[in-house]
Amino acid sequence: MTDATELRHLIAGEWQPGHGDSISSVNPTHPSVVIAEGNCATAADVDSAVGAAGEALTGWARTPIHERGAVLLAAAAVVERNAEAWGLELATEEGKTKAEGIGEVRRAAQILRYYGNEGDRQAGEIFASPRAGEQILVTRKPVGVVAVITPFNFPIAIPAWKIAPALVYGNTVVWKPATTVPLLAIRLAEALTTAGLPPGVLNLVIGESPIGEALVEHPDLAAISFTGSTTVGRRIAASAAARGVPVQAEMGGKNAAVVLDDADIELALDQVMLGAFRSSGQKCTATSRLIVTEAIADRFLSELATRVDALVVGDPTDEATQMGPVITGAAQRSIYGGLGTAMGQDAEVLAGGEPYFKGLLAEGFFVAPTLVELAAPADIWSDELFGPVLAARRAADADEAFALANDSDFGLSAAIFTQDLTRALHAVEDIDVGVLHINSESAGADPHVPFGGAKKSGLGPKEQGTAAREFFTHTTTVYLRGGNAN
Repeated sequence: MTDATELRHLIAGEWQPGHGDSISSVNPTHPSVVIAEGNCATAADVDSAVGAAGEALTGWARTPIHERGAVLLAAAAVVERNAEAWGLELATEEGKTKAEGIGEVRRAAQILRYYGNEGDRQAGEIFASPRAGEQILVTRKPVGVVAVITPFNFPIAIPAWKIAPALVYGNTVVWKPATTVPLLAIRLAEALTTAGLPPGVLNLVIGESPIGEALVEHPDLAAISFTGSTTVGRRIAASAAARGVPVQAEMGGKNAAVVLDDADIELALDQVMLGAFRSSGQKCTATSRLIVTEAIADRFLSELATRVDALVVGDPTDEATQMGPVITGAAQRSIYGGLGTAMGQDAEVLAGGEPYFKGLLAEGFFVAPTLVELAAPADIWSDELFGPVLAARRAADADEAFALANDSDFGLSAAIFTQDLTRALHAVEDIDVGVLHINSESAGADPHVPFGGAKKSGLGPKEQGTAAREFFTHTTTVYLRGGNAN
């Protein structure tokens, strides 16, 4: 990629330049390289987008669900066909490795296909009536115009798992992606318009936080789906609640991996490495806390530190690279700031921890993959750094390990490594998270099952699978009775 892509907005089926301040996205590996540039949307653009979505709503809602699904299936084919090229663009713009980027684009296609087949699934329910000659039907209808706000870390997969169900259930959408990754947002919107999505059904507006505020505060919205920080999510939810607008919010995580003394050590090492350092740790489900029982702690932490030090960090478009940069210089500084605080609280660095001072790794927004051990509570145990940093603590036994796993305001995901079925069942009962992995990394989500967190990690109905239907539709209970028989 040598030339910057023109940044455009999709409003009422038309691609158009923005009317606000200039904006650009840069390559986090080579920050002097601009990936996409143009002008932000304005509040007036947001108003036009919401208006277009409102005008398109009735026609789209009346379109049979199989026809709506066919558009998603056609879009899935476009996405799949472009997986290699768009995956490379994703790696260049966001910083995850090319293999991960291609995999994410293909996951977006999988999500579109899953919801594209929604017309073949159960659409409602029938209940018996206590009255003769009557049946009670529960049907579902779209909620209306939906605002979708998505983060940088999965620039095509997270939008797909929000937008696909919203559209297939008959809603129209106004979408604001993170400004650091506008190129992949444009690609997904292009796939849907190429697939035949009618004008106004999906609208894309790109801009900084004032544009997000203009969108979520718009009086004509029916619902808001958000992924991002807990602080912003709660602010959106509070504002929306005052207007009676439902919010679905997937927010922060401080996810624990618990390795018990009977664990398959090699499996646990592999999976903890993936959970902590894939995507440079920039996942809401990333493993950022590690709890190891005392009997195996010395061996496990020593072997893990060796693997962390051996991780190949570099240009994510290079096939040999195992971990790329973080998204921005501000993110890089914040992560190292959190590490500095941890050092002041007696954290022991077992691997990494030092900034890069020369070459490519000093030029880009790279953070050394880092493992620290804590002898006592520290800020790094509770604060989400959102980077390749793993904080470890020791536990005397499984009970203490599970208590440490629950020692968080967040409750998105966790991973437990054990070969004892009883301990695994205790983990299911005791650990308060929305997603629990037994003998696999804490990250990962499939489109056919619910995704979302407990405690401060989530608000409103879960995402994906049939759970998405609970948010993007409302029920109508129909009492169906005929007239008198002739």
